[in-house]
Amino acid sequence: QLQLAESGGGLVQPGGSLRLSCVASGLTPDYRAIGWFRQAPGKEREGVSCMTLSIGSIYYADSVKGRFTMLRDAARNTVHLQMNSLKPEDTAVYYCAARRYSPCAGRVSPYEYDRWGQGTQVTVSS
Repeated sequence: QLQLAESGGGLVQPGGSLRLSCVASGLTPDYRAIGWFRQAPGKEREGVSCMTLSIGSIYYADSVKGRFTMLRDAARNTVHLQMNSLKPEDTAVYYCAARRYSPCAGRVSPYEYDRWGQGTQVTVSS
C-alpha cells in the first residue's frame, strides 16, 4: 500500500529557501500524479503544484509560480518541492499526496487526491 512521508520543513526568514521531500513507498503505476498542498491555520487546504509522473509535466498555482520548483528523483521514489523567495504568507503545513488513475490536470484540487502524507510545518518569519 502506498505511503507518503514528507520532510524538510522548518523555520526560515523571508526571502529564504527550503527544500521539502516526499518519499513515496509502495508507489505503483496506477498512481499517476503527485501533488503538493498546504494548509494555513483557519484556511482551506490549497493546491501548490502537481506533477504527472509518466511525462514529468508540472502545474504550479499562481501564488508560487516562479518561486517554487517541483523535482523528481525517480530512483528514490522521491519528489521534492524547492521553495525560494519565501514569504510570510507561505507559512503553512505542507502535504504531499498521490492521485490514482488520473494525471495532473492543470489544477490541484485536494478532493482529487487519494493518499496523503502526514505533513511538515513551514514557518516563514523574521
